Amino acid sequence: MSTRPLAIDASLLTKRFGSFTALDGVSLKLTAGSVHALLGENGAGKSTLVKCIMGYYQADEGRVMVDGKTTTIASPRDAAALGVGMVYQHFTLVDNMTVAENLVLARRDHPFVFDWAAETKGVAAFMARMPFRLDPTLPVRTLAAGQKQKLEILKQLYLGSHIVILDEPTSVLTPDEADEVLGLLRGMTRREGTDPLTVLMISHKFREVMKFADEVTVLRRGKLVGGGRVADLTPEAMARMMVGDEPPKANQDRVAREAGQAVLEVHGLHADDDLGTPAVEGFTLSVRAGEIVGIAGVSGNGQEELVEVLAGQRLPRAGRIVVNGARYRAKREEMRAHKVRCLPDEPLRNACVGAMSVAENIGFRRFDRQPFAFARALVSGRALRKNARMLIAEYGIRTPGPDATIGSLSGGNVQRAVLARELHEDVSLLIASNPCFGLDFAAVAEIRSRILEARNRGTAVLLISADLDEIFALSDRVVVMSEGRAVHEVGIADADLGAIGRHMAGHAA
Repeated sequence: MSTRPLAIDASLLTKRFGSFTALDGVSLKLTAGSVHALLGENGAGKSTLVKCIMGYYQADEGRVMVDGKTTTIASPRDAAALGVGMVYQHFTLVDNMTVAENLVLARRDHPFVFDWAAETKGVAAFMARMPFRLDPTLPVRTLAAGQKQKLEILKQLYLGSHIVILDEPTSVLTPDEADEVLGLLRGMTRREGTDPLTVLMISHKFREVMKFADEVTVLRRGKLVGGGRVADLTPEAMARMMVGDEPPKANQDRVAREAGQAVLEVHGLHADDDLGTPAVEGFTLSVRAGEIVGIAGVSGNGQEELVEVLAGQRLPRAGRIVVNGARYRAKREEMRAHKVRCLPDEPLRNACVGAMSVAENIGFRRFDRQPFAFARALVSGRALRKNARMLIAEYGIRTPGPDATIGSLSGGNVQRAVLARELHEDVSLLIASNPCFGLDFAAVAEIRSRILEARNRGTAVLLISADLDEIFALSDRVVVMSEGRAVHEVGIADADLGAIGRHMAGHAA
């Protein structure tokens, strides 16, 4: 691979957002005609690096060379003109248009009047040269997820991209579809000619990296921490690069105490993802009163589906959940009776209604009870605002007032509002999923402190986090989740970062 020219040579890129350095002197060398994997935990800087290459962000320092030429990429349009395209994690297709219409309308230049018969014929001729093909006349809404992902890739090839960046390309595919798509792309990088396809793949799946990638670059906390030829590496080595060698320190606010009786018990839980593919498979754990159990694992190994089942947002396929000794199906009345509360990630999508007020969002748990409800069906806005003012002051929520829409607040203040709603009453079980992701230092310190306070009062806390520093800082026990299963469990005092990394990579030996 080293004898081939570089398709992209990004050198010492640094990107700052205020006082926060998201990318710190990172270099990436992408060999022409190769599949290159970009690995790292959430927040490692992968998206920032790619956005600097694509022109969404302008790096504060460093340079980018494309096909051996130093260039300034000020926008995605500039990147496209250089033959660099990106396939995003979520589809960007127009469902009510045909395959041909989606491809043609993606072009940068259009005629005043389209000759659709000729355009469709041209798309068919283009398809004939591709290793995977779709009927140009099919409406996109009739395509399966795997076909839509193929169309997204075909769109970049149709636009003339010879360097294609894939952002989690298999997150919406079944394993068989993933293998098919990545296998075909790898085949295209091997084709004869002067301008072979080059692929940069952001991924969190070690199996796919080992099977399809030629080279890998690993980021951690905005820095380049390793990489090389995949043939020379193991999943364990890559996982160790991702998580580091030194275990993070525990939070000093964690009071030593004996855990009580089991509050949450999960027995043999099975659940599918949105495509019907098994995501949680035979998962079992328990969480006792007054302890934090941290779920560690590479993103995409069933953590999201587990949280959704426990929060009542996804039906399990099999298994049993017990809370405080009683069967639990995550219905609203059960959550209220057993004092179960949730801090989901992406709170504006999963825990709030952005267009509603701060007072209304804080009142979601109790709006239908006294003193907020009267005459059976009426809700007192005055009582909601009074309650919100008290919690705004107690939790330090920065907002113009209780009537401001919660969508207008910063991420940290949205999370503080959700925290106020979920923790201001007595809580038996708290389920927290990536509660500090994307927040500033002050917000992180505040939210972690509140979670520890709840644990110290006797609350059972299940913490699901892609941040191992957070897991080590807060947890009493660590459970590693891989391919939907609990594959490793250890008390925090005995936790070994290397062993956790190996289990995260799917290798117990």
